[in-house]
Amino acid sequence: MNEMQLKYGCNPNQKPSRVYMADGSELPIEVLNGRPGYINLLDALNGWQLVAELKKETGLCAAASFKHVSPAGAAVGLPLSDTLKRIYWVDDLGELSPLACAYARARGADRMSSYGDFISLSDECDACTANMIKREVSDGVIAPGYTPEALEILKSKRKGTYNIIRIDPSYKPAPIETKQVFGVSFEQGRNEFEINNALLENVVTDNKNIPDDKKRDLVISLITLKYTQSNSVCYVKDGQAVGIGAGQQSRIHCTRLAGQKADNWWLRQSPKVLALPFLDDIRRADRDNAIDVYMSHDEYMDVIADGKWQKIFKTQPEVFTEEEKREWLSKNTGVALGSDAFFPFGDNIERAHRSGVEYIAQPGGSIRDDNVIETCNKYNIAMAFTGMRLFHH
Repeated sequence: MNEMQLKYGCNPNQKPSRVYMADGSELPIEVLNGRPGYINLLDALNGWQLVAELKKETGLCAAASFKHVSPAGAAVGLPLSDTLKRIYWVDDLGELSPLACAYARARGADRMSSYGDFISLSDECDACTANMIKREVSDGVIAPGYTPEALEILKSKRKGTYNIIRIDPSYKPAPIETKQVFGVSFEQGRNEFEINNALLENVVTDNKNIPDDKKRDLVISLITLKYTQSNSVCYVKDGQAVGIGAGQQSRIHCTRLAGQKADNWWLRQSPKVLALPFLDDIRRADRDNAIDVYMSHDEYMDVIADGKWQKIFKTQPEVFTEEEKREWLSKNTGVALGSDAFFPFGDNIERAHRSGVEYIAQPGGSIRDDNVIETCNKYNIAMAFTGMRLFHH
Protein backbone atom coordinates (compact mmCIF):
# COMPACT_ATOMS: atom_id res chain seq x y z
CA MET A 1 0.00 0.00 0.00
CA ASN A 2 1.45 3.36 -1.01
CA GLU A 3 -1.43 5.59 0.17
CA MET A 4 -3.63 5.94 3.26
CA GLN A 5 -6.71 8.13 3.48
CA LEU A 6 -7.10 10.10 6.69
CA LYS A 7 -10.25 11.36 8.38
CA TYR A 8 -9.01 14.96 8.12
CA GLY A 9 -5.84 17.03 8.37
CA CYS A 10 -4.62 19.08 11.34
CA ASN A 11 -8.20 20.28 11.93
CA PRO A 12 -11.60 18.78 11.07
CA ASN A 13 -12.23 21.37 8.34
CA GLN A 14 -9.05 20.41 6.46
CA LYS A 15 -10.29 17.81 3.98
CA PRO A 16 -9.40 15.77 2.05
CA SER A 17 -6.36 14.35 3.80
CA ARG A 18 -4.03 11.47 3.05
CA VAL A 19 -0.46 10.22 3.38
CA TYR A 20 1.22 8.63 0.38
CA MET A 21 4.56 7.80 -1.22
CA ALA A 22 5.19 10.18 -4.11
CA ASP A 23 7.47 7.66 -5.85
CA GLY A 24 4.80 4.96 -5.77
CA SER A 25 6.69 2.74 -3.34
CA GLU A 26 5.11 1.04 -0.33
CA LEU A 27 4.44 3.03 2.84
CA PRO A 28 6.98 2.06 5.52
CA ILE A 29 4.21 1.78 8.11
CA GLU A 30 1.39 -0.68 8.69
CA VAL A 31 -1.61 0.20 10.86
CA LEU A 32 -2.37 -2.87 12.97
CA ASN A 33 -5.26 -1.29 14.86
CA GLY A 34 -7.19 1.96 14.99
CA ARG A 35 -7.26 4.86 12.56
CA PRO A 36 -4.38 7.32 13.14
CA GLY A 37 -4.86 10.93 12.14
CA TYR A 38 -2.67 13.52 10.46
CA ILE A 39 -1.04 14.81 13.68
CA ASN A 40 -0.75 11.25 15.05
CA LEU A 41 1.37 10.28 12.06
CA LEU A 42 3.53 13.40 12.28
CA ASP A 43 4.24 12.54 15.92
CA ALA A 44 4.79 8.86 15.13
CA LEU A 45 7.29 9.44 12.33
CA ASN A 46 9.23 12.13 14.20
CA GLY A 47 9.24 10.04 17.35
CA TRP A 48 10.42 6.93 15.54
CA GLN A 49 13.41 8.80 14.11
CA LEU A 50 14.32 10.03 17.59
CA VAL A 51 14.21 6.65 19.32
CA ALA A 52 15.95 4.86 16.44
CA GLU A 53 18.81 7.36 16.64
CA LEU A 54 18.99 7.10 20.44
CA LYS A 55 19.22 3.31 20.14
CA LYS A 56 21.91 3.54 17.47
CA GLU A 57 24.12 5.96 19.41
CA THR A 58 23.69 4.63 22.97
CA GLY A 59 23.15 0.93 22.33
CA LEU A 60 20.16 1.07 24.70
CA CYS A 61 16.48 0.67 23.91
CA ALA A 62 14.69 4.01 23.82
CA ALA A 63 11.23 5.53 24.07
CA ALA A 64 9.70 8.92 23.37
CA SER A 65 6.44 10.60 24.32
CA PHE A 66 5.39 12.99 21.55
CA LYS A 67 2.78 15.76 21.55
CA HIS A 68 2.16 18.17 18.66
CA VAL A 69 5.37 17.36 16.78
CA SER A 70 7.73 17.79 19.75
CA PRO A 71 8.77 15.31 22.44
CA ALA A 72 7.35 15.78 25.91
CA GLY A 73 9.91 13.22 27.03
CA ALA A 74 12.62 10.90 25.70
CA ALA A 75 14.75 8.33 27.47
CA VAL A 76 16.84 5.20 27.25
CA GLY A 77 16.11 1.99 29.12
CA LEU A 78 18.11 2.36 32.32
CA PRO A 79 16.71 0.81 35.52
CA LEU A 80 14.44 2.93 37.71
CA SER A 81 15.13 3.77 41.33
CA ASP A 82 12.36 3.13 43.84
CA THR A 83 11.72 6.88 43.99
CA LEU A 84 11.33 7.19 40.23
CA LYS A 85 8.97 4.21 40.21
CA ARG A 86 6.81 6.04 42.75
CA ILE A 87 6.67 9.40 40.98
CA TYR A 88 5.99 7.70 37.62
CA TRP A 89 3.17 5.63 39.20
CA VAL A 90 4.70 2.29 38.14
CA ASP A 91 5.75 0.96 41.57
CA ASP A 92 2.84 -1.49 41.47
CA LEU A 93 3.88 -3.16 38.20
CA GLY A 94 6.60 -5.45 39.54
CA GLU A 95 9.79 -6.03 37.59
CA LEU A 96 10.04 -3.80 34.51
CA SER A 97 11.71 -4.65 31.22
CA PRO A 98 14.35 -2.22 29.86
CA LEU A 99 11.84 -0.97 27.27
CA ALA A 100 9.19 -0.41 29.93
CA CYS A 101 11.77 1.54 31.96
CA ALA A 102 12.50 3.69 28.92
CA TYR A 103 8.83 4.52 28.43
CA ALA A 104 8.23 5.12 32.15
CA ARG A 105 11.06 7.67 32.03
CA ALA A 106 9.86 9.28 28.79
CA ARG A 107 6.29 9.52 30.03
CA GLY A 108 7.15 10.41 33.61
CA ALA A 109 9.47 13.41 33.22
CA ASP A 110 6.60 15.74 32.27
CA ARG A 111 3.42 13.76 32.82
CA MET A 112 1.12 16.71 32.25
CA SER A 113 2.56 17.37 28.80
CA SER A 114 2.58 13.63 28.01
CA TYR A 115 -1.15 13.27 28.67
CA GLY A 116 -2.67 12.03 25.39
CA ASP A 117 0.72 11.39 23.79
CA PHE A 118 1.83 9.33 20.83
CA ILE A 119 4.44 6.79 21.90
CA SER A 120 7.54 5.75 19.97
CA LEU A 121 9.53 2.63 20.88
CA SER A 122 12.90 1.62 19.44
CA ASP A 123 12.38 -2.11 20.01
CA GLU A 124 9.65 -4.71 19.78
CA CYS A 125 6.93 -3.85 22.28
CA ASP A 126 6.73 -6.47 25.02
CA ALA A 127 3.83 -7.29 27.35
CA CYS A 128 5.39 -5.37 30.25
CA THR A 129 5.52 -2.17 28.22
CA ALA A 130 2.06 -2.78 26.75
CA ASN A 131 0.53 -3.13 30.21
CA MET A 132 2.10 0.18 31.21
CA ILE A 133 0.78 1.87 28.06
CA LYS A 134 -2.68 0.35 28.51
CA ARG A 135 -3.43 2.34 31.64
CA GLU A 136 -2.14 5.71 30.41
CA VAL A 137 -4.13 8.24 28.37
CA SER A 138 -2.48 7.98 24.98
CA ASP A 139 -3.41 8.25 21.31
CA GLY A 140 -1.21 5.49 19.93
CA VAL A 141 2.15 3.79 19.59
CA ILE A 142 4.69 3.10 16.86
CA ALA A 143 7.30 0.34 17.11
CA PRO A 144 9.17 -2.04 14.80
CA GLY A 145 7.08 -4.91 16.15
CA TYR A 146 4.86 -6.29 18.92
CA THR A 147 4.84 -9.61 20.70
CA PRO A 148 1.51 -11.43 20.27
CA GLU A 149 0.65 -10.81 23.93
CA ALA A 150 1.55 -7.12 23.73
CA LEU A 151 -0.56 -6.67 20.59
CA GLU A 152 -3.62 -8.19 22.25
CA ILE A 153 -3.16 -6.00 25.33
CA LEU A 154 -2.93 -2.84 23.23
CA LYS A 155 -5.85 -3.79 20.99
CA SER A 156 -8.09 -3.84 24.07
CA LYS A 157 -7.28 -0.19 24.85
CA ARG A 158 -9.80 2.60 24.15
CA LYS A 159 -12.56 0.08 23.43
CA GLY A 160 -10.54 -1.45 20.62
CA THR A 161 -9.76 1.81 18.77
CA TYR A 162 -6.20 2.42 20.02
CA ASN A 163 -3.77 3.31 17.24
CA ILE A 164 -1.05 0.68 16.80
CA ILE A 165 1.51 1.20 14.03
CA ARG A 166 4.31 -1.09 12.94
CA ILE A 167 7.21 0.55 11.09
CA ASP A 168 9.75 -1.15 8.87
CA PRO A 169 13.04 -0.53 10.73
CA SER A 170 15.01 -1.01 7.52
CA TYR A 171 13.21 1.85 5.75
CA LYS A 172 15.51 4.61 4.48
CA PRO A 173 13.89 7.81 3.17
CA ALA A 174 15.12 9.64 0.10
CA PRO A 175 18.03 12.05 0.72
CA ILE A 176 15.96 15.01 -0.47
CA GLU A 177 12.76 15.99 1.35
CA THR A 178 10.01 18.36 0.25
CA LYS A 179 6.97 20.09 1.76
CA GLN A 180 4.52 22.77 0.74
CA VAL A 181 3.61 25.99 2.53
CA PHE A 182 0.96 28.29 1.04
CA GLY A 183 1.26 26.47 -2.26
CA VAL A 184 5.01 27.00 -2.39
CA SER A 185 7.20 23.89 -2.51
CA PHE A 186 10.27 23.69 -0.28
CA GLU A 187 13.10 21.24 -0.84
CA GLN A 188 16.15 20.42 1.26
CA GLY A 189 18.55 17.62 2.06
CA ARG A 190 17.48 15.50 5.01
CA ASN A 191 19.27 16.22 8.27
CA GLU A 192 21.39 13.08 8.39
CA PHE A 193 24.01 14.66 10.64
CA GLU A 194 25.30 12.04 13.09
CA ILE A 195 25.35 12.99 16.75
CA ASN A 196 27.93 11.19 18.88
CA ASN A 197 30.68 11.75 21.44
CA ALA A 198 33.00 13.20 18.80
CA LEU A 199 30.85 16.35 18.89
CA LEU A 200 31.89 16.93 22.49
CA GLU A 201 35.65 17.14 21.98
CA ASN A 202 35.88 20.94 21.73
CA VAL A 203 35.49 21.83 25.41
CA VAL A 204 35.97 25.60 25.63
CA THR A 205 35.68 26.16 29.40
CA ASP A 206 38.29 25.94 32.15
CA ASN A 207 36.63 22.74 33.36
CA LYS A 208 37.41 20.17 30.65
CA ASN A 209 36.09 17.12 32.50
CA ILE A 210 32.94 15.52 31.06
CA PRO A 211 32.52 11.95 32.41
CA ASP A 212 31.29 9.23 30.06
CA ASP A 213 27.80 9.07 31.56
CA LYS A 214 27.46 12.85 31.12
CA LYS A 215 28.60 12.56 27.51
CA ARG A 216 25.82 10.03 27.05
CA ASP A 217 23.34 12.50 28.55
CA LEU A 218 24.59 15.32 26.31
CA VAL A 219 24.20 13.09 23.26
CA ILE A 220 20.65 12.24 24.38
CA SER A 221 19.88 15.95 24.72
CA LEU A 222 21.22 16.77 21.24
CA ILE A 223 19.41 13.88 19.54
CA THR A 224 16.19 14.92 21.29
CA LEU A 225 16.67 18.50 20.05
CA LYS A 226 17.18 17.24 16.50
CA TYR A 227 13.48 16.26 16.49
CA THR A 228 12.10 19.12 18.64
CA GLN A 229 10.46 22.23 17.19
CA SER A 230 12.94 25.11 17.41
CA ASN A 231 14.03 27.14 19.26
CA SER A 232 14.64 24.41 21.79
CA VAL A 233 16.66 23.47 24.86
CA CYS A 234 16.79 20.08 26.60
CA TYR A 235 17.87 19.18 30.16
CA VAL A 236 18.91 15.53 30.66
CA LYS A 237 19.82 13.53 33.76
CA ASP A 238 20.62 9.82 34.11
CA GLY A 239 19.56 8.88 30.60
CA GLN A 240 16.31 10.79 30.32
CA ALA A 241 15.13 14.22 29.26
CA VAL A 242 13.82 15.96 32.39
CA GLY A 243 12.91 19.29 30.81
CA ILE A 244 12.27 20.24 27.18
CA GLY A 245 11.59 23.80 26.08
CA ALA A 246 10.27 23.75 22.52
CA GLY A 247 9.13 26.25 19.91
CA GLN A 248 10.08 29.44 21.73
CA GLN A 249 11.14 32.56 19.84
CA SER A 250 13.69 33.51 22.53
CA ARG A 251 16.53 31.28 23.70
CA ILE A 252 16.19 32.40 27.32
CA HIS A 253 12.49 31.49 27.27
CA CYS A 254 13.47 27.99 26.09
CA THR A 255 15.96 27.73 28.95
CA ARG A 256 13.45 28.99 31.52
CA LEU A 257 10.62 26.76 30.31
CA ALA A 258 12.77 23.64 30.19
CA GLY A 259 14.38 24.57 33.50
CA GLN A 260 11.01 24.91 35.21
CA LYS A 261 10.03 21.46 33.95
CA ALA A 262 13.32 20.03 35.21
CA ASP A 263 12.71 21.70 38.59
CA ASN A 264 9.22 20.22 38.80
CA TRP A 265 10.60 16.77 38.00
CA TRP A 266 13.08 17.09 40.85
CA LEU A 267 10.53 18.57 43.28
CA ARG A 268 8.25 15.57 42.69
CA GLN A 269 10.98 13.46 44.32
CA SER A 270 11.05 15.55 47.51
CA PRO A 271 9.87 13.94 50.76
CA LYS A 272 6.98 16.43 51.07
CA VAL A 273 5.57 15.53 47.66
CA LEU A 274 6.15 11.80 48.12
CA ALA A 275 4.25 11.95 51.42
CA LEU A 276 1.12 13.64 50.02
CA PRO A 277 -1.88 11.78 51.53
CA PHE A 278 -4.03 11.23 48.44
CA LEU A 279 -7.48 9.75 48.75
CA ASP A 280 -7.45 6.13 47.61
CA ASP A 281 -9.73 6.64 44.60
CA ILE A 282 -7.85 9.57 43.02
CA ARG A 283 -6.73 8.75 39.46
CA ARG A 284 -3.11 9.11 38.33
CA ALA A 285 -3.83 12.08 36.06
CA ASP A 286 -5.67 13.88 38.87
CA ARG A 287 -2.74 13.18 41.18
CA ASP A 288 -0.39 14.72 38.63
CA ASN A 289 -2.55 17.82 38.43
CA ALA A 290 -2.81 18.03 42.22
CA ILE A 291 0.96 17.76 42.62
CA ASP A 292 1.46 20.56 40.10
CA VAL A 293 -0.97 22.77 42.05
CA TYR A 294 0.65 21.81 45.38
CA MET A 295 4.07 22.93 44.11
CA SER A 296 2.63 26.33 43.12
CA HIS A 297 2.25 28.32 46.36
CA ASP A 298 -0.49 30.70 45.16
CA GLU A 299 -2.57 27.98 43.54
CA TYR A 300 -2.32 25.73 46.57
CA MET A 301 -3.32 28.55 48.93
CA ASP A 302 -6.45 29.03 46.79
CA VAL A 303 -7.19 25.30 47.13
CA ILE A 304 -6.87 25.55 50.92
CA ALA A 305 -9.04 28.67 51.06
CA ASP A 306 -11.79 26.99 49.01
CA GLY A 307 -11.61 23.74 50.95
CA LYS A 308 -11.02 21.82 47.71
CA TRP A 309 -8.15 19.86 49.29
CA GLN A 310 -10.74 17.63 50.96
CA LYS A 311 -11.68 16.22 47.53
CA ILE A 312 -8.06 15.18 46.91
CA PHE A 313 -6.29 14.49 50.22
CA LYS A 314 -7.16 12.56 53.37
CA THR A 315 -5.64 15.33 55.49
CA GLN A 316 -4.53 18.85 54.57
CA PRO A 317 -0.84 18.76 53.53
CA GLU A 318 1.54 21.36 54.92
CA VAL A 319 2.52 24.17 52.55
CA PHE A 320 5.69 23.51 50.56
CA THR A 321 7.48 26.77 51.33
CA GLU A 322 9.73 28.58 48.87
CA GLU A 323 12.66 28.10 51.25
CA GLU A 324 12.03 24.34 51.38
CA LYS A 325 11.81 24.17 47.60
CA ARG A 326 15.08 26.05 47.15
CA GLU A 327 16.80 23.77 49.65
CA TRP A 328 15.58 20.65 47.84
CA LEU A 329 16.42 22.04 44.39
CA SER A 330 19.98 22.77 45.55
CA LYS A 331 20.48 19.00 45.85
CA ASN A 332 19.94 18.44 42.12
CA THR A 333 23.37 18.24 40.48
CA GLY A 334 25.07 16.72 37.45
CA VAL A 335 22.41 17.81 34.94
CA ALA A 336 23.36 17.98 31.24
CA LEU A 337 21.97 20.63 28.91
CA GLY A 338 21.84 20.81 25.12
CA SER A 339 20.78 23.73 22.95
CA ASP A 340 19.87 23.55 19.27
CA ALA A 341 21.60 26.91 18.57
CA PHE A 342 24.10 29.13 20.31
CA PHE A 343 23.44 30.91 23.57
CA PRO A 344 23.53 34.64 22.83
CA PHE A 345 23.89 35.75 26.46
CA GLY A 346 25.21 34.43 29.77
CA ASP A 347 21.72 34.72 31.30
CA ASN A 348 20.94 31.27 29.87
CA ILE A 349 23.84 29.82 31.85
CA GLU A 350 22.70 31.60 35.00
CA ARG A 351 19.23 30.04 34.63
CA ALA A 352 20.61 26.60 33.77
CA HIS A 353 22.87 26.66 36.83
CA ARG A 354 19.81 27.13 39.06
CA SER A 355 18.52 23.74 37.84
CA GLY A 356 21.72 21.83 38.58
CA VAL A 357 23.32 22.03 35.14
CA GLU A 358 27.03 21.16 35.18
CA TYR A 359 27.54 20.09 31.54
CA ILE A 360 26.50 21.90 28.36
CA ALA A 361 26.68 21.21 24.63
CA GLN A 362 25.80 23.98 22.19
CA PRO A 363 26.97 25.04 18.71
CA GLY A 364 28.83 28.19 19.73
CA GLY A 365 29.36 31.04 17.29
CA SER A 366 27.76 33.95 19.12
CA ILE A 367 29.55 37.30 19.18
CA ARG A 368 29.17 36.98 22.95
CA ASP A 369 30.72 33.52 23.28
CA ASP A 370 33.30 35.00 25.65
CA ASN A 371 30.56 36.14 28.02
CA VAL A 372 28.86 32.74 27.89
CA ILE A 373 32.17 30.93 28.55
CA GLU A 374 32.97 33.33 31.40
CA THR A 375 29.60 32.60 33.01
CA CYS A 376 30.23 28.85 32.73
CA ASN A 377 33.65 29.30 34.35
CA LYS A 378 31.99 31.22 37.18
CA TYR A 379 30.08 28.04 38.11
CA ASN A 380 32.74 25.49 37.02
CA ILE A 381 30.44 24.24 34.24
CA ALA A 382 32.05 22.21 31.46
CA MET A 383 30.80 23.34 28.03
CA ALA A 384 31.51 21.88 24.60
CA PHE A 385 31.04 23.73 21.33
CA THR A 386 29.62 21.28 18.79
CA GLY A 387 29.80 23.61 15.81
CA MET A 388 26.48 22.26 14.49
CA ARG A 389 23.06 23.87 14.73
CA LEU A 390 20.05 21.55 15.08
CA PHE A 391 17.02 23.60 14.04
CA HIS A 392 13.92 21.57 13.27
CA HIS A 393 10.77 22.98 11.64
